[in-house]
Amino acid sequence: MKISDYIVSFLIEKGITDVFGYPGGMVTHLMDSFEKYKKKISAHVNYHEQAAAFCACGYGQVANKPGIAYATSGPGATNLITGIANAYFDSAPCIFITGQVNTYEAKGDLEVRQKGFQETDIVSIVKSITKYAVQVTKAEDIRYELEKAFHISMEGRPGPVLLDIPMNIQRADVIPEELTPYICSSELQTNEHAVDIILKELQSAKKPVILGGHGVAISGLIQEFRTFVNLVGVPVVTSMTGKEIIATDNEYNFGFIGAYGDRYANFIISNSDLIISIGSRLDCRQTGNNLDIFAVGAKIIRIDIDEKEIEHKIKEDEINIISNLKDLLPKLTEEQFAIKDQYVTWLEKCKKVREKLETIDVQDETKVIKKLARLLPEETVITTDVGQNQVWVAQALHIKNKQRVLFSGGHGAMGYSLPAAIGAYYASHKPVICFNGDGGLQMNIQELQFIARENLPIKIILLNNNSLGMIRHFQEMYFDSKFVQTKKEYGYTTPNFEAIANAYGIDYLKIESVEEIENCREVLENNKSCFIEVCLSDTTYVFPKLAMGRPIFDQEPLLERELLDELMEMCNE
Repeated sequence: MKISDYIVSFLIEKGITDVFGYPGGMVTHLMDSFEKYKKKISAHVNYHEQAAAFCACGYGQVANKPGIAYATSGPGATNLITGIANAYFDSAPCIFITGQVNTYEAKGDLEVRQKGFQETDIVSIVKSITKYAVQVTKAEDIRYELEKAFHISMEGRPGPVLLDIPMNIQRADVIPEELTPYICSSELQTNEHAVDIILKELQSAKKPVILGGHGVAISGLIQEFRTFVNLVGVPVVTSMTGKEIIATDNEYNFGFIGAYGDRYANFIISNSDLIISIGSRLDCRQTGNNLDIFAVGAKIIRIDIDEKEIEHKIKEDEINIISNLKDLLPKLTEEQFAIKDQYVTWLEKCKKVREKLETIDVQDETKVIKKLARLLPEETVITTDVGQNQVWVAQALHIKNKQRVLFSGGHGAMGYSLPAAIGAYYASHKPVICFNGDGGLQMNIQELQFIARENLPIKIILLNNNSLGMIRHFQEMYFDSKFVQTKKEYGYTTPNFEAIANAYGIDYLKIESVEEIENCREVLENNKSCFIEVCLSDTTYVFPKLAMGRPIFDQEPLLERELLDELMEMCNE
């Protein structure tokens, strides 16, 4: 059996239905093999390798199995790097397959920059942003390396792996039955006392908060997390990337924390006496840069699968539980956690905090998101890009029970949303809503042709302020409103997006006011693609936001001190 055929057969056996890539000389054997098996697996042509990598991210994030992207050697492989980094920082399981020059054309130990045409040592380049990266130089190693790559991408904290396969290896013949398998190592063992520790700390706390992170979604246990929350009756806040793990209208949901988080979420976690962090990194965007003033009176239990994350201490006396949530979360849904009667008073205080603070930072942009959210179907996947559009969605999107929301969190990659939406569609075969800013959209705008070609039911929503809004705001604050490279007068321009949508043959709808959002109802419910341009002022803001050195409960614009003191007193009486 030819190795390229073996690779495709392996992916089919693992339940992979769709892969993404771009043609190139060093992957022609792989491309031909995908065609042979096209009744069982679809290889989709992107228009840039970076987009193929983001498609793999979206697929992996939704399917909870590896997203696959392939590219040729040299520039094809290097174009994957941004998507590889995105998968690494957001723990998306992905397998990236790159073609490489024939082994007999490679430079080997020669101290030259390059020998073969488009030869590039992609393995060395991506070592720091992959869980595993290797060049397959022997045909007989293919089964071992494929099985190892698949296992590593999914085990523990998921992430990307890369297999670099020279062209002569791809075309080599092997006997599958004679290939060496990969023997999996033992899985992470959860602390046998973890459940008792969590229950004990909950029972002794008066103002506990659960902080849910993206790790809950990665584990595939969103429903189990919600069961735990409903049993224990504790206020829940999330990270931004963890927003999807609890529906907005759940009575225990009190928003997301962090620099751009909900005021009331930040206020509640800051006044708690116990934080149970489940699958969240507690990075500086969540805690603020000064850990000494983060949740001063709270004890922290940190539950994480990644031992290295725990080495970054938030508090010296924190309780650390290294655990795979697949082992631990089901145990937290047992009847012994039905202790919600303990926290009625604390819950009522949290509700009062929310009532006082939830309307302070309402902006026209968030009104747009809230009105759109009411029109979105229940089973919808939502993708966001990076910049102000991402934060508006995080702040204002009303998440329904069966909706998924994908972010480019740790890497914060503009250009993510459109291709991620494509990958998410093939993983779910559900309607996809793709939010973008005018800056990020243009980074992978060519993938509109993919959507048009395949007639995908993806709605592209462009929040167009004709500027790079996040940086423009930063320049207003710190650079005397010198909007260098972020506005039209200073070198940044945007095209006629209606003409672009028409050129790609995608239906177009323009929205120029909050009232006109109702015009979207029909197109959001049909089974066609549509480009919806929401026209905004070029002077837009994201509020609230955290200034350097301040505690997260005291975001800008600053609350009146009288109100701040009143809420502090209420929470601590």
